[in-house]
Amino acid sequence: MVSESTEFKGGAEAKESAAAFGDRVRSAVIWRSGSQILAQLVTWSVTLVVIRLLDPADYGLFAMTQVIMSFLAFLNGWGFASALVQSDSVDPFRIRQAFGLLLLLNGLLAGLQLAGAPLAAAYYGQPMVADLLRVQALIYLATPFIALPEVMMSRTLDFRRQALVNLVAALAGAGTALGCALAGLGVWTLVYAPIALFWTRAIGLTIVARLLVWPSFNFKGCGQIVGFGSAVLFSQLFWLVQTQSDVFIAGRRFEPHALGLYAEALFLAQIFMAKFVPPLNEVAFPAYSRIKDDPAAMRWSFLKTVRLLMLVAAPFYCGLAVTAAPMVETLFGAKWLGMVPYIQILSLALIFMTVQILFAPVNNALGRPLITMVSSLGGAILFPAGFLIGAEWGLIGIAWAWLVTAPLLLLLSARLTAPRLGLSLWQIARAMLPGLAPALVMAVGVGLADQELLAPLGLAAPIRLALLVALGALLYGALLWLLEREAISEVMRLVLRREASST
Repeated sequence: MVSESTEFKGGAEAKESAAAFGDRVRSAVIWRSGSQILAQLVTWSVTLVVIRLLDPADYGLFAMTQVIMSFLAFLNGWGFASALVQSDSVDPFRIRQAFGLLLLLNGLLAGLQLAGAPLAAAYYGQPMVADLLRVQALIYLATPFIALPEVMMSRTLDFRRQALVNLVAALAGAGTALGCALAGLGVWTLVYAPIALFWTRAIGLTIVARLLVWPSFNFKGCGQIVGFGSAVLFSQLFWLVQTQSDVFIAGRRFEPHALGLYAEALFLAQIFMAKFVPPLNEVAFPAYSRIKDDPAAMRWSFLKTVRLLMLVAAPFYCGLAVTAAPMVETLFGAKWLGMVPYIQILSLALIFMTVQILFAPVNNALGRPLITMVSSLGGAILFPAGFLIGAEWGLIGIAWAWLVTAPLLLLLSARLTAPRLGLSLWQIARAMLPGLAPALVMAVGVGLADQELLAPLGLAAPIRLALLVALGALLYGALLWLLEREAISEVMRLVLRREASST
């Protein structure tokens, strides 16, 4: 962040050439995504140990608390701080106002969660939930010292220092998780690890961003912050309704053990969408904001993002669906094999969800957060309705509800956004095809090979998994070479241009 003495030039910032700006965006993507990948490698290395030490019931109890926290956390004011990124200029007083809003809102949320914890425990019929929620309230108090430094550094596409802090925080969280699990703390492992991660990020970002401003609780004249932030706020609320209502509905109907299997299957299936796409959107929002007055550049950038993302996301999801059984047995152990049917269905649904969430930074950068809000409202209607219907067939019915409603939400989002970008629905679909079509063919081929050749041999799960992954990689690469050679060329040009710009 910045101090009161920082000179704000606002709209007088120097104009960059298109090439220079493109290099800055690529650098930001590499730092943000690269650090996310490294952080996830650290986290998952520890998670694979922790998940073997804990029971599915621990994850079921934790999932119940996450629904409550998610519905409160949407009020944490992050959307108000994000208004500083979209604005053409900012001044020290507006930063102080944003800081004051963050402190006030998160303090209230912590108090609200403390007071409401017994009610949540009563709803689920699990007294332990109240104790977990009381301790988790500490996370809200760290949020202001994460949100404001992040948005101010994101405004200038400064993701290098953020990346370093995030890596340190990941190590702190992973170390805490491993220590707690080995100490036999059970579900408390899942509580203490995020607290360690959040507070490490808060302290680290405050230091590297030089947080020297005092908060202001005089909110006169902050209409732009509140207006933009309110639209983002409601979008987040509707998003939470659509993504958390499954556990909210299932938590009252099913036992913690069964819910834990479903929740961890959803977590695993969502890992690409939840862990790797948001960092790209964090870079995309300020980048789109810089070119929002150039419609052609906006169209080109959005379609390229969809195309390149699907080249990675589609084979990941399709591969996860056909290798779920040996993957779960290899990584998590036999006691988690109940996850497999959920993973197979959810993976396919999340192909559509991954593209759908790419629309939000475009609309927000264009100053049209209401479009994102309307799209999220549609999801908040479709998904709970689907989950309520699907629950009649058990947790597997809830998984099928994801697969039915996710394409519908993508169609709605594309229909609302495409005209503002000057695009047709076919152009967006065509951008998805280079990655999606070969991935689907690959999945069929790998599935048939597993069923007809490998499964009858009775191979050990790790060997079977390694063979399936190798076959999938070879088949997908060959299909891209035969059917979508231009997509490969586009990736190579991007990499070679990056290398040339760094020499």
